[in-house]
Amino acid sequence: MLSPIDALREEITARLTAFERRQVPPAAGIRRAAVTVCLLEDGGRDPYVIVIKRAAAGRNAGQWALPGGRLDDGEEPLEAALRELAEETGVTGVEVLGLLDDFVTDSGFVITPVVAYGGRQEPTPDPREVASVHAVPLERFLAPGVPRWRGELLQMPLGPSIVIHAPTGAILWQFAEVALRGREQRVFDVVQPHWTRS
Repeated sequence: MLSPIDALREEITARLTAFERRQVPPAAGIRRAAVTVCLLEDGGRDPYVIVIKRAAAGRNAGQWALPGGRLDDGEEPLEAALRELAEETGVTGVEVLGLLDDFVTDSGFVITPVVAYGGRQEPTPDPREVASVHAVPLERFLAPGVPRWRGELLQMPLGPSIVIHAPTGAILWQFAEVALRGREQRVFDVVQPHWTRS
């Protein structure tokens, strides 16, 4: 008999395998980035996803995000997502469960979201890029009022002081719907607030 976490991993993998992911084909001039929706576990705690708060200096300073960043020359999105996850949080040796839709940002980036499972690890933020790492239990993604809308803006209220907007909020909404609920959800038309457009 599978453990609850193994059953969850199998279920998420099956849902992402069945999901007809939309991807932006490679083309000259497209700026690419990749992020990881990383699922971890910690003994008695429920499984959780890590989100980061960006350092006060640098790109997207102080914003909530998923571990991730730009692709290096010649790098594939999957490689970049896992490299950035390791660099920013110290989480390594993860199992890739699948991918979500590419998200095209208002600033012209194409973000590829990778869903991965990292077992029992303690994330450690790289202070040059990450102010803090936060654990969001999976149940929070499925809670009433998540997501919520403020006019045309999507908000993912994932903790007492964690409210995440697009593009990260859109990616996490699709993760919740596709990977956790088994529903088809597209997020390409989710509006970004102006402060996330850098």
